[in-house]
Amino acid sequence: MPSFVPLSPETLEDQRLYTSARLTEVACLDCLAKVGVKKNSEHHTSIQWSTEARVHCPELNRRAGGRESHVGCPRMLASIETAVREGAVPIGAEDGY
Repeated sequence: MPSFVPLSPETLEDQRLYTSARLTEVACLDCLAKVGVKKNSEHHTSIQWSTEARVHCPELNRRAGGRESHVGCPRMLASIETAVREGAVPIGAEDGY
């Protein structure tokens, strides 16, 4: 259950900027699940998993109780690193996002 439900247009726009602005779609090189990725710096990576991607990922499905909030799929992380090295995922925040 969400603890915060935005109601004003400005808050909805802030939510969109924080959660989905500048996301680049990256497909896992193993299972082909697709996630949204944003790198604000070399050390910061945001990954947005859709319900479809979570269901499609065999690594996440192997875990009892579903996906933990801070443990990702190592195959997806390797795919993201490859996409960054190849220049498919830009690095750097724009206007704080």
